Amino acid sequence: MPSPRALRLAGIVLVSGNPDALAGFYRGALGFTDAEAPPDPGVAGTRAVPLRLGGQRLDLVAMTPPGRPYPGDVLGFSPLFQHCAIIVSDMAAAQARLSAHPGWRQISTDGPVRLPASSGGVTAFKFRDPEGHPLEFLAFPPAATPEAWRRPDASDPCLGLDHSAISVADTARSVAFYESLGLSVASSSLNTGAEQARLDAVADPTVEVTGLGFPDGRPPHVELLCYRGDLPRPASDLAVNDVAATRLVIAMPDEKALAAACAAHAGRLVSGGVGPRSDGGADALLRDPDGHLVWLTVE
Repeated sequence: MPSPRALRLAGIVLVSGNPDALAGFYRGALGFTDAEAPPDPGVAGTRAVPLRLGGQRLDLVAMTPPGRPYPGDVLGFSPLFQHCAIIVSDMAAAQARLSAHPGWRQISTDGPVRLPASSGGVTAFKFRDPEGHPLEFLAFPPAATPEAWRRPDASDPCLGLDHSAISVADTARSVAFYESLGLSVASSSLNTGAEQARLDAVADPTVEVTGLGFPDGRPPHVELLCYRGDLPRPASDLAVNDVAATRLVIAMPDEKALAAACAAHAGRLVSGGVGPRSDGGADALLRDPDGHLVWLTVE
């Protein structure tokens, strides 16, 4: 059986208690636009509002029966934590528009934070949408902006989704899992200091940040956040219909690769295995070592 080789991060799915209302926030405050209908997820009782920002996709999905709401102010080291990072060309303009819309709450304690060069030199600001999902504005220094985000003619300050970051307890364990799907390590840094503390609202953090890329090198990618130290990390008890049960949607090249991934991680499958869709594709849902949901799909 061939080794699984992920093609790309095809999208991110946020579970929502009211996707229509939440979509209004994403359109108005963050510049998202409507996208084409998503593939049939192969799960009964779901309804999706598909959105897009630049070239990246975000689906807001309501599930029946509904699950638990987002569980309060989950901190970055919690196994429940997963955020979506939005690249902005103008942090002040992005923040001004966000501030004009009610319902969101800040995570960062003192506005946007410029991280030191050892942590990438980016300016970042973390906050929560009206249902509690964590988000991040991220602005690169002009001289260090990756090619994918050099858009001088862009009319909107929010350019697209750069990555989804997930909190993990053991970097090596998580890297091994995602490498088995075909991702590879693209970057790493050790973030610490007062700037990181203000960004995360975590006292004295030391965060091992590992970027995992896909073969084409294009965004979005996946980041692993491993907070070092003696921190409370209860096991994730997320049900698939809970609002915090965000999914990474990873496109696989074919059903053989999908079946190989399912065979390699049979104990992590949420579904019974490869599930055919009404549109001719196939899906499987599994959990990574920390309980984050990964939706493998053949488009």
